[in-house]
Amino acid sequence: MSTPSSNAGDHRLLLVHAHPDDESIGQGATMAKYAAEGRGVTLVTCTAGEMGEILVPELEHLAADREDRLGEHRRTELDAAMKALGVTDHRFLGGFGRYRDSGMKWHADGHAIAADDIHDNAFWRADLTEAADLLVEVIREVRPQVLVTYDQFGGYGHPDHIQAHRVAMYAAQLAAVPSYRKELGAPWSIAKIYWGAMSESRMRAGLRALRDAGDTTTFEGMDPDGKLPHFVTADEDLACGVDATDYVDTKMAALAAHATQITTDGPFFALSNNVGATAWGIEFYRLVHGELGPVGEDGLETDLFAGL
Repeated sequence: MSTPSSNAGDHRLLLVHAHPDDESIGQGATMAKYAAEGRGVTLVTCTAGEMGEILVPELEHLAADREDRLGEHRRTELDAAMKALGVTDHRFLGGFGRYRDSGMKWHADGHAIAADDIHDNAFWRADLTEAADLLVEVIREVRPQVLVTYDQFGGYGHPDHIQAHRVAMYAAQLAAVPSYRKELGAPWSIAKIYWGAMSESRMRAGLRALRDAGDTTTFEGMDPDGKLPHFVTADEDLACGVDATDYVDTKMAALAAHATQITTDGPFFALSNNVGATAWGIEFYRLVHGELGPVGEDGLETDLFAGL
């Protein structure tokens, strides 16, 4: 296991995600590593994922078009995932049920877009300032030095991911303004903001290992030497790579907790089995606000708090 820095107890990380499971997929290993080191880790989830596809047949009755109780179940899955990661501060934006999963459909080009029918309370329809103010209050309470969220496309186009990006970025600005909504707490400026990312070179290497092993269905349609999806980032655009390979098993346990959304024979587990711990144990980030800290031989920070 890694050794925490001497001021780890003063470090506070805030992550803003759209649905339960997004956090474990994107930054589960980082969250586990930082929690184990005694750093503050706060997760804000914007919806309960009510519109998610259900991969467990005996729970299909919870679907939005039947009993519409999937959100309640995914809340318990998130609780279990956070327990696995050692994260004790996790909340829903504005409280559980404030915003509903907007749903999505697939565009012909292979990315997600808004669904044809959207619930009145869908997060995609949320007033930006109203939603941002809910996060401003969290920011001013937690006072994180680092914020992690999605890029402007939400990784793959999901409307809730895009909205989470917008809310997080706007709230970070508003929280720092001394004269803005004083009743929400004392102003706080977040030193560094990152967008989660996937390394192009590592994604290609992982795909190549899968194809060499005869697996043509995991990440079906992706060519190790061809065009990759938007969520894959050119290595030259990465700023930080957190090596949390010691916590891959912890991340996998968190992913397994999200059983209605992720199967143990799915892409995350398949890639990990074929490539090893580095497939999902090193998590990458783009720096979008703040100063780049000290870097390693590969030109990347090894810690989101580098330089702070």
